[in-house]
Amino acid sequence: MSSFTNRFRYSRWDNTQQLEDLSAEDLLDALSDELIADGDLYGALRRMYRWGDEGRLDGQIPGLQQLLERLRQQRQAELAQHDLGGIFDEIRERLQDVVDTERQGIQDRLDRELGGQTPQQGSPQEPGESGQQGDPPQGRKPSQQGMQSPQGAQSGQQGAQRPPIDPALRKLLEQVAAKKQQFLQDLPADPAGQLRELSEYEFMNPDAAAKFAELQEMLKQQVMQQQFQGLKDAISGMTPQDLEPVREMVRDLNQMLNQRMQGIEPDFQKFKEKHGRFFPPDINSLDELIEHLQKQRAQMQSLLNSLSPEQRQQLQQMMDNLLGDDQLRSELGQMAAMLDQLAPGDQFGNSYNFSGSQPLGLQEAMQLMERMQGLDELEGQMEGAQYGRGLDQIDPKKVSGLLGPEAAQQLEQLQNLTKVLEEAGLIQRRGDHWELTPRAIRRIGQRALQDIFGKLSRDRFGGHKVDRYGVGGDRMDESKPYAFGDPFLLDMKQTMMNAVGRSGAGTPLRLVPDDFEVYRTELSTQSSTVLMIDMSRSMMLRGLFFSAKKVAMALDSLIRGQFPRDNLYIVGFAYLAREMKPADLPAITSSEYEYGTNLEHGLMLARKLLNRHSGNKQVIVVTDGEPTAHVDAGTNRVIFNYPPLRETYTATLAEVRRCTKDQIVINTFMLDRSPYLSAFVEQMSKLNKGRAFYATPERLGQYVLVDYVSNKRKNLR
Repeated sequence: MSSFTNRFRYSRWDNTQQLEDLSAEDLLDALSDELIADGDLYGALRRMYRWGDEGRLDGQIPGLQQLLERLRQQRQAELAQHDLGGIFDEIRERLQDVVDTERQGIQDRLDRELGGQTPQQGSPQEPGESGQQGDPPQGRKPSQQGMQSPQGAQSGQQGAQRPPIDPALRKLLEQVAAKKQQFLQDLPADPAGQLRELSEYEFMNPDAAAKFAELQEMLKQQVMQQQFQGLKDAISGMTPQDLEPVREMVRDLNQMLNQRMQGIEPDFQKFKEKHGRFFPPDINSLDELIEHLQKQRAQMQSLLNSLSPEQRQQLQQMMDNLLGDDQLRSELGQMAAMLDQLAPGDQFGNSYNFSGSQPLGLQEAMQLMERMQGLDELEGQMEGAQYGRGLDQIDPKKVSGLLGPEAAQQLEQLQNLTKVLEEAGLIQRRGDHWELTPRAIRRIGQRALQDIFGKLSRDRFGGHKVDRYGVGGDRMDESKPYAFGDPFLLDMKQTMMNAVGRSGAGTPLRLVPDDFEVYRTELSTQSSTVLMIDMSRSMMLRGLFFSAKKVAMALDSLIRGQFPRDNLYIVGFAYLAREMKPADLPAITSSEYEYGTNLEHGLMLARKLLNRHSGNKQVIVVTDGEPTAHVDAGTNRVIFNYPPLRETYTATLAEVRRCTKDQIVINTFMLDRSPYLSAFVEQMSKLNKGRAFYATPERLGQYVLVDYVSNKRKNLR
């Protein structure tokens, strides 16, 4: 047995499968029901932008609501994961290491100078090497450690003895060591206070001094980074004197901001050439720089807002202490004030309620604030797009960076909907809005027709078999002997079999007139139809007009495609009646509904339209209520009343008689079982000999179209 060259696996749809790009026709089909319902192309597109295809295309087009849900889930995951209180943990640990190193260094220095403690046996180091001694014994005071006698020190070691130290010098050293140990003991508990105090402290241990300088540099870089993107590398290792380029940049920036406030446009390119290393390279205008600076400031503000009051105070104090330059601090304050006047940044200063347990360092917390604010900004863009601001305002790079490439691809799919429909010739721009093309309207009608006949093929509703045949219509599969006047649709196989049966097998095969057999055809008569649709307010309130409108478009598509010689008119009637072109049907909205059911005026208009033609003439009335309005013959004014007046019934039935006299058949489809409507339609049917049906909205199309097709094909012999 040979194996299959292609193998296929089937699984439940989970949005990870790759499918072919959807066609423009598929997109239009997914929009068709909404377009038939209210004719609002802009509204239908907006709903698809917001909710996606809602299963009409198997979920292949997710909407903005699904992207928003993914965004909010990601934000909630961040909130449930992290603990901002941890930004001080690393600082505390490193400060404690600085203090412990300094304490040990003080004791080592004292022991070395006074000849006290010695290294343990086997140690290759000389006494007093910083960081090599173990922790002092518990309970021993530094001053006690420093006052050990040289004789006591000699008892634990072998080697040369040091000369005794001067008592006054001993006392001074012990006092200095005790004072420093006490300073370290009295340091504030909070990291900000420790940083402030230690910045003024003179270290005895070079290792402790180096560790504290490294910690200060790291924090200074992180704090300054929240102001200026490129400053992190530029400030590395700077002394207060080296900060002069930063001061100069801030002064020049403040000068530009001041000029902008005065209505003077500054020379940004000159500023960028001089100070561009402090900012991202893609900033090309002062407005972009202002926006960037506000976002950088907002990240720190969001971090502060998300901390407890105590943590916020500590971080603020720590930042002030680290800056350590009154002039630069003043310049930055001026810059912040002018930025807030030119572009208020309160919108960026959101607070976040983190409830997780994963600690973050200060730099990680700043990066987290950037992500959280990016999610907030993206959420605002998506919500704005749902309410008419346009999909173009959504930043695809931000979507890709925060939600992943799959989300960016889904956004691109939504943004290309109108492009796909326009390139396929289904929509066109008219001024500042989109509208359906004639091709799209025909497509919607065909889709409505498929929906209605698709149901017919499943349940066989309304299939009436007739055994009569005719000429001039579609060819059938059955054949008959040729008669003069028949269309010469020759059934070659049956014709040759007739000749063989007559003359027997053999060649050449000779044909005679009686051998010819032709296919039967259906007799298609030309007809003219007026579809009258009730547009009264009750049709709108009960949601019935959608079904009637869908049938109208399907009937128009059916006649154009299969009966092109027929005539179809569509008349809407309410307070008055008016003719509607099939191309206008999608655009009919609820604002065009009126009070009243003026069936009399509708039949009058239908009769005038049908009398332009000969042949079969019929009116199809779709309504949900008895007539409540008529045109007064004397005043030519509309008389409306509910409950209906006797005069309204009389005037309407008079118009039914006129239609009957002109050989116009009236078939009525009732969308309500009201006894008043049923009684009135029964009188119409008796006068006109037309038929009356009760139809539910979802089956209206099946009744109307089956009736139309069965009337079209008489199937005469």
